[in-house]
Amino acid sequence: MGVIESIVERVRAILITVQDFTIFAASTLRACVSPPFYGREITHQLFFAGIGSLLIVVLSSAVAGQALAIQLARELAASGAKAQLGHFMVISVVRALGPVLVGMVVASRMSAGITAELAAMRATDQLDALVAFGSDPMKRLVVPRLVALTVALPALTVIGDTLAVLGGGLVGMQYHITWETYTNGVLKYLTPKNILVGMIKPFLFAIMIVIVACWKGFRSEGGAKGVGVSTTESVVISSVGILVLDGVLTRLVFKLLHW
Repeated sequence: MGVIESIVERVRAILITVQDFTIFAASTLRACVSPPFYGREITHQLFFAGIGSLLIVVLSSAVAGQALAIQLARELAASGAKAQLGHFMVISVVRALGPVLVGMVVASRMSAGITAELAAMRATDQLDALVAFGSDPMKRLVVPRLVALTVALPALTVIGDTLAVLGGGLVGMQYHITWETYTNGVLKYLTPKNILVGMIKPFLFAIMIVIVACWKGFRSEGGAKGVGVSTTESVVISSVGILVLDGVLTRLVFKLLHW
């Protein structure tokens, strides 16, 4: 096969993959709006996504928030504007760092878990068994995970943002910034617009994470080795997807809000 034929074949394979993912995503969203709905499975997945991810979100947000606050406090103190620490913490955490940090942490855990589980079910023909018994795998396996994470990820982001901002206040006190000055700055810039920007992102991140993870799980091939490959690819795609989606959403929201 020549170079041109190889390139054409590669492009064709990419287009087929994009088409397959697009059809899977559309089928997932369509399945969300029609019964049956599996309430018990949604509750189970909500516990797995929310409570199961809580500890790593708390630890990562507290550490990242204090690291960011130290950097900001040192620079602001040097320029004589350390009273603005609360302002900069809200802008940095609520608009940008918080949603991306929590999204990446949760994506690593949820993508790996979902893809490995579904890929193992495919390898052992359990997905075919569901169809044979009259269950739709899309409604029984994908939709509950999608509903659960679209609820859990925004809630985890609120918790992570709160801890990061509170951690910034503790750091500020080490630089002789009073708690009252810090909280005044936080409350002044904790506006509906800033909160809206910060809460749109985790909602869309959750949809992307679940669709990618389920898609890789459903398309897994090659037995145990295929499970490992699909899981790795799922985590990589979800992590890169969050960064790309964050860049696109930031530009879009800034344009829509005329910032």
